[in-house]
Amino acid sequence: MLIQKNVSLKPYNSFGIDVSASHFVELTHEWELEELTADETVPTTRLVLGGGSNILFTKNVAALVIKNNMMGIEVAEENEEHVWLQAKAGVVWHELVLYAIDHNLGGIENLALIPGCVGASPMQNIGAYGMEVKDVIDEVACWHWEEKRMMVLRNEDCQFGYRDSIFKQGLKDKVLITSVVFKLNKLHKVNTSYGAIQQQLATMGVSNEPTIKTVANAVIAIRESKLPDPNKIGNAGSFFKNPTISLELFKAIQLHQPNIPAYPANEGVKVPAGWLIEQCGWKGYRDGDAGVHALQALVLVNYGNATGAEMLHLSEKIIESVKEKFGIELEREVNIW
Repeated sequence: MLIQKNVSLKPYNSFGIDVSASHFVELTHEWELEELTADETVPTTRLVLGGGSNILFTKNVAALVIKNNMMGIEVAEENEEHVWLQAKAGVVWHELVLYAIDHNLGGIENLALIPGCVGASPMQNIGAYGMEVKDVIDEVACWHWEEKRMMVLRNEDCQFGYRDSIFKQGLKDKVLITSVVFKLNKLHKVNTSYGAIQQQLATMGVSNEPTIKTVANAVIAIRESKLPDPNKIGNAGSFFKNPTISLELFKAIQLHQPNIPAYPANEGVKVPAGWLIEQCGWKGYRDGDAGVHALQALVLVNYGNATGAEMLHLSEKIIESVKEKFGIELEREVNIW
């Protein structure tokens, strides 16, 4: 286990922001965590990176940055209807989706092509096209820094919410996720009701009985048509959460914006943040190398050498304009450091 100093984090974040970490280490096994915890020469402030696809660096990181490279996928349990698949935290999320499809296991096909690694999936409670990962997570294994031990949280212990979990609240910065067990289905029940999936399936010439593979292919096609490849242009996918607003506010906005899209939510109506941002004129906006994607206003992009502070400032201006026009305060989905 090699601990490096003053390491550039540009290759480790999808925005491509060039900041440095005072201390940096890559982990590949759980047993290294005990050794790392006992090391008194490294900072006790820690930042865990998986794919680096949900973070915006605005300054150098005076902390121990841990690149979680724990790999492996295996069957933990199986019965006639389900397979419990255990994936290590460093596994690329989309590779897990493809693995499940190749092994004819349903439940995460709508989450295809979401950037990042498995370890971030319960933390963010990632979701897309009518699915959230909380619906298939059985348990999460993690290392508790202060208690110096492994612990396992069942689904009900994780306090999942919209893009939220105990790992962003009560256990924030206290644990490192090492693996996740997903309860997947041998008997498939695909979900094609959300967004443009049905339209895309029709474009692909798919019949009335889509499979988990065709649904995943449809999702991939939709995402590729809207979202920029972070390997070509710096971005972190969706920068803002889709806000849930009261029915009263929705009806008030609808009087002036009759075409406002919306989806039912537990406590009101969920409105697409990208639509709100686009109505405020931000789609395709660019200031230097900081900008808003031309095809999807929900995505902020780094065209080359934008700083994290410039990207953050742009997000602040967008939040202000949406609040002024609609009375809705957007919340960032991306973590700010």
